[in-house]
Amino acid sequence: MKSLKIFILLLCLPFISFTQQTINGTILHDNILREYILYVPASYNPNNAVPLIFCFHGYGSNANTNYAYTNFRTIADTAGFIVAHPQGTIDNNGSTHWNVGGWTIGSTIDDVGFADALLDTISSNYNINSERVYSTGMSNGGYMSFLIACQLSNRFAAVASVTGSMTPQTFSACNPQHPTPIMQIHGTADGTVPYTGDPLWTLSIADVLQYWMNYNNCNPTPTTTQIPDINTSDGSTVEYIVYSGGANGVTTEHFKVIGGDHDWPDVWGNQDINSSIEIWKFFSKYDINGAINPTTIEPIVDNEFSIYPIPASNSIYVSSNFKNETSYEILSLNGRVIKKGIITSNNVSIDVSKLASATYYFKVANKTKKMIIIK
Repeated sequence: MKSLKIFILLLCLPFISFTQQTINGTILHDNILREYILYVPASYNPNNAVPLIFCFHGYGSNANTNYAYTNFRTIADTAGFIVAHPQGTIDNNGSTHWNVGGWTIGSTIDDVGFADALLDTISSNYNINSERVYSTGMSNGGYMSFLIACQLSNRFAAVASVTGSMTPQTFSACNPQHPTPIMQIHGTADGTVPYTGDPLWTLSIADVLQYWMNYNNCNPTPTTTQIPDINTSDGSTVEYIVYSGGANGVTTEHFKVIGGDHDWPDVWGNQDINSSIEIWKFFSKYDINGAINPTTIEPIVDNEFSIYPIPASNSIYVSSNFKNETSYEILSLNGRVIKKGIITSNNVSIDVSKLASATYYFKVANKTKKMIIIK
């Protein structure tokens, strides 16, 4: 009878529904047992690759506190991403930290290596979309996110910093591998990480934005939007500043909290924006190749040629009024030729089944149109 009950239980296991999980995990890195908290939403399906957000706590804080106040889990429940909250180690002052230089310059901890190893561990246990991994954090965690953008951008698509910045050490050793969308949320009256910087240990926010605006090749003239002052008692207002037009469609963005202190807006301090929601809205626009274009079923048409469907999967169709054979090229967003051939008739099918899911340029003569491949 006992064996029969066990057999029946095993038969039932595949039908047990998945619920959201909060996992306290550890990995061994550089002979140090490193801790982290992982939140997996109920919507997670191992058959589907999902985005992953790293969220780093501030100096002297911890993963549990950061997990609680950032509250990315309520957004993850509907948006379907996984969130990792890594735990920092203790420095010589007895405080938890991320080794980013500046005031942590005496540290020997390899936190970039830890982030890399933790990403490997999570990816081995869950179906993570490797093109949609992001980093954010508060204060020292914001500095850590910029360090990742500089030294681990081959694995991270975009970063957002709240009340953080870049140390001179991060700046001098910054070597990003692709145009990197950047968001900075910072108060002009921040008494902990000064908005105007300090040459001994932290860059000004203007210098941080200037660096990424230049690196991303954004339009140097931003658009500025005044966020509605929905809470007039919080002592601050917000300007939303966007440097657009960057390579691969990326932007460099800044929520400038005028009068704001060292806060995570919406949790404390400014109440006009919700930092966690704004960060996910920002991340959701990009993968590691740049902007993720919205899909449409309408063909792209002018009086010379059209391509459809958009998005495509295995084939695209080119309809044209070309009178002669015409060469075409399919290029990546950075200009590399992926495929080329000849259009021999006014209506032709082109096999794109071997192209990866991404946005491309379709070029005929001096005309170029964007096309999207989704498998």
